[in-house]
Amino acid sequence: METQFKVLEDEIISGRDIVVPEFLKSWLSKPKLNFIGNEPCESNSKKVFCNINPASEEDLCWVVMSDKVDVERAIKTAREAFNRGEWAQLPQKERARIVKRLGDLILEHRAPLAILESLDTGKPIFETFEGDIPRAANNFHFFSQFAEEEEKLVFENGQDEHTSFREPLGVVALITPWNLPLYLETWKIAPALMMGNSIVLKPSELTPLTACYFAELTLQAGLPSGVFNVIHGFGDKAAGEFLVSDPGIDAISFTGETSTGRAIMRSAAVGPTRISFELGGKGATVIFEDADLETAVQETLRAGFRNQGQICLATPRVFVHEKVYGKFRDLFVEKAKQIKVGNPLNYMTRMGALIGREHWEKVMGYVCRVEAPMNIITGGDRPREIKRGAFLAPTVIENVPLDHAISRDEIFGPVVSLYSFKEEVEVVKEVNSTQYGLSASIWTQDMNRAQRVSKAIHVGLVWINCWFARDLRVPFGGQKRSGVGREGGKHSLDFFSEWKSVCIRRLS
Repeated sequence: METQFKVLEDEIISGRDIVVPEFLKSWLSKPKLNFIGNEPCESNSKKVFCNINPASEEDLCWVVMSDKVDVERAIKTAREAFNRGEWAQLPQKERARIVKRLGDLILEHRAPLAILESLDTGKPIFETFEGDIPRAANNFHFFSQFAEEEEKLVFENGQDEHTSFREPLGVVALITPWNLPLYLETWKIAPALMMGNSIVLKPSELTPLTACYFAELTLQAGLPSGVFNVIHGFGDKAAGEFLVSDPGIDAISFTGETSTGRAIMRSAAVGPTRISFELGGKGATVIFEDADLETAVQETLRAGFRNQGQICLATPRVFVHEKVYGKFRDLFVEKAKQIKVGNPLNYMTRMGALIGREHWEKVMGYVCRVEAPMNIITGGDRPREIKRGAFLAPTVIENVPLDHAISRDEIFGPVVSLYSFKEEVEVVKEVNSTQYGLSASIWTQDMNRAQRVSKAIHVGLVWINCWFARDLRVPFGGQKRSGVGREGGKHSLDFFSEWKSVCIRRLS
């Protein structure tokens, strides 16, 4: 199999259209089942739904539709595993070894995982093979080392010795989105496992494939039975709602849209259950007159169009100082037109399909609302050479009022709007004009101004002269309606654990 994967990796980077290998076709031909107690399981209802390739609009596979009985079974199995203590009471070093092994296995299976992720999401295999899958592996490698290095706290106070250490929470529910499936699943799975918890994961119903494949890898890694469980299905009045409202869940970590976050919060309040939400965004790029325009253009293209604009950290609003607005606009539009849109299973493709027809129609609903004096400079529809699939050409719009839905709402597609500004105080107000506060990017050579603006804008993460630079130790999350709590480094470990303090008084 190792040789087969190497051949497949060479085929991916060859630049030719990839033909899905027979072993993956065979894997896809079987219904994707729940994974409970280290075994694939049919759903209680015996109902299934069809998973569709958004680029070809062809059926990929059938997936089981979980009901309340399935969810309760998964939670009960996870609780029994936690209570047995095989994982929760395992020494941290041993947990770290298995968690690191999960990262190693993802890298070993990088090629098939990248193909499945591209088939499921419609995103270019260049992104999945070079970015998403290696980053998923890195989540396990990072947290296995980071958590193991964390020492317990010991304080001396006269006769007393105070010791503080972390203990696992119990059973945690992880609910993840469709835009970065395996990466965002592992971003939560890794710290949850390192803290000794048992997990029930509900991946998005639109992108179940890599969660299914990963579940099989947990067997190879040696994860004890019941520690990691997967249920498939929908959210509202279905598997997702049953999961977050079950009293057997000790914590909920959710990444997704703000409206779903509100619904989960209402369910969790009954518990009450610990929650962490990374929600929507409407990020902004601010380009001052002294910016390095060529670099700013390249990075702003990535920030607007990577993953078809379906990234919470995207910056679809671009504010450019009036002195360089015209030059920036012309360069930006020229480069946007050069982005290769097409078959996601070709390594040279840089933009694939949106997640599906329904989402494509939602994004197009915003584009169709453009009216004078607003202007679509480029894009605005499916590329002429592409006849089917949820494709949309990179779209750039100018003269959009700040109170218009295009400026205000999270479109979550390859739609970037350009704005001109004069003064620093003006652009700060404009950046802060949405309900969201996740991220922003500032371009200037004046570091005093950069620091001043970064403090004045209401977001959780600011990049200066870059975009999407990440350090997994840094707290990650949003302000306003972009989230509740923080992930990353010790913040993830804190969320997935309880601190216990023990005081010993010496009697002699």
